[in-house]
Amino acid sequence: MTTATDALASVVAATAAPGQPQALFAALDQAMGATIGHKLFTILVIHPGAKESQRYYSNMPDAYPIGGRKPINPTHWFNTVLGEGVPYIGYNYADISDVFYDHELIRSLGCESVLNVPVRWNGSSIGTINLLHERGWYGRGHVALAQHFAALAVPGVLKVIAEG
Repeated sequence: MTTATDALASVVAATAAPGQPQALFAALDQAMGATIGHKLFTILVIHPGAKESQRYYSNMPDAYPIGGRKPINPTHWFNTVLGEGVPYIGYNYADISDVFYDHELIRSLGCESVLNVPVRWNGSSIGTINLLHERGWYGRGHVALAQHFAALAVPGVLKVIAEG
């Protein structure tokens, strides 16, 4: 079993690898899967000046492709996770269907719980790391470790934003 320390160290090592930000994001996917667990893993980047979001990384690109931007919709989820920088835990399908329009697709992938962790820099949320798994998978005990991983995502997310 992978320890949190080993997983964090693997992500730190990935920051020095060529091929950024893909190398970093793939290491986050692997490390968070080994320590926290997920079926679906995505990274969403916020382009603040354009008021748009973009899925930049996905471990299920057929169901959740990368690319394309969409306007930011200021929902309760948006205000909590991106506005206030507070992680969101959806414990079951009702929680997911309350905040995500694509809840049926999420459920079809065997996912009925979610942990959305804001990637924060300089007082603002610049993206989110999104982990989805079976019902009841995530709890408050996952948040601190997930926030450590999210902090390590900052250079990759800033690179995406800088490249436009």
